Amino acid sequence: MKSKQITTISALTLLAAAAGANAQDKQPNVIIMYIDDMGIGDVSCFGGSYTPTPNIDRLAQQGLSFTQYYSAAPVSSPSRCGLITGQYPLEHGINTFMDTRAANRRVEQLDYLNPTAPSIARAFQQAGYATAHIGKWHLGGGRDVTDAPGFENYGYDEHVSTYESPDPDPVITSRNWIWANTDSIKRWNRTAYFVDKSLEFIRRQNGKPFFLNLWPDDMHTPWVPEVFAEIREKWEKEDAFEPVLKEMDAQLGRFLSELDKMGLSENTIVIFTSDNGPAPSFMQRRTLGMRGAKNSLYEGGINMPFIIRWPAKIQAGERNESSIVSAMDLYPSLCKMAGISVEKGYKSRGEDMSRQLLGNNKKSRKTDLMWDFGRNKSFNFPGKKDNRSPHLAIRSGRWKLLCNDNCTDMELYDLETDRNETTNLASQNPRLARKLAEKVCAWYERNRLQIRVVED
Repeated sequence: MKSKQITTISALTLLAAAAGANAQDKQPNVIIMYIDDMGIGDVSCFGGSYTPTPNIDRLAQQGLSFTQYYSAAPVSSPSRCGLITGQYPLEHGINTFMDTRAANRRVEQLDYLNPTAPSIARAFQQAGYATAHIGKWHLGGGRDVTDAPGFENYGYDEHVSTYESPDPDPVITSRNWIWANTDSIKRWNRTAYFVDKSLEFIRRQNGKPFFLNLWPDDMHTPWVPEVFAEIREKWEKEDAFEPVLKEMDAQLGRFLSELDKMGLSENTIVIFTSDNGPAPSFMQRRTLGMRGAKNSLYEGGINMPFIIRWPAKIQAGERNESSIVSAMDLYPSLCKMAGISVEKGYKSRGEDMSRQLLGNNKKSRKTDLMWDFGRNKSFNFPGKKDNRSPHLAIRSGRWKLLCNDNCTDMELYDLETDRNETTNLASQNPRLARKLAEKVCAWYERNRLQIRVVED
């Protein structure tokens, strides 16, 4: 009897090993969960204290977390542009959230992402993957921009999106705003709807590898839990924020559980992160005390939570606190991890950080990171004056410098000792400050598109 039991256990072990080997041989699926306006302090596994986020925490326990991950911008549209293209949004004339045509001209930006721009989805589509975008887009379309290119122009086979897109889903866009009480799918059921649509897409693939953007928008105000559906004055208060966060976590947990049931988790790369910092920040509680928020180049506006899970290749429960990773790294890194080619002629502004994302290397990046936001008075800025940053920033190793494009208002911080950016060291390190300022100013002048400004 004992011998038979050992034989049975050995057989099960061999079957599990064979399944794992089979998963490693196949091309991985890729899912990018891109949360709208989520601060690093919203997630309990990163130190958040609002409400437990057990499902996001479970994703971290099963994967690898990074504490020095940066979005490409401190606001929606350019952040999304940087992730999709792997290039600086500055190069593509996307400087802040996309608005009406007149508002776009005031901030010197275009009305939509040029469809000839690189696209990570197109790279996966060309490699034979099924591709879908489900959730917020905000890279063209909506308001009075009626000529934005469709999703198919960027490499997506399928899409479901909000009013800030070229093809809004009518059940969530009865009016031209984030939500209306006339929507068939109510605001408090929005993430559940996106999860349902994502699962429908995945089930239809029948084993074909897929690339999926799951980009919920409910952490962006207004927060409308069902209990406060008719109490508008609550929609930007913590009373409403907490149940919305709890519900989003539950829906993402449902999505991950369904992946488990379908047997897809082992060979699916799941990335969880946010497009930019929170608004409101609730006295920096949502940024873990870091200075800045949405629309700011201080850390609270661009240092985002980041989790990657791929059980077939990534050891569970690891945490990387040293590697500096950018949204622009995801295009080349994910292509490398999936064993596919980038688009012909593609030049990334990020780096191949695949070894770091796999947990095999904790070295930092070779290149500096740079940002541009808020070049004129027409931009939105944080309400708290201390969170309003100069409009250029550069991260170079442990150092971060902020300045304006004429190299004035220089602020230099040592992020290894001063993550909250409280002590400006520019006067103590004038040569370093000047060197970094000249580098980021030259980058700005070299890459920005000259777009005619329309005055009010």
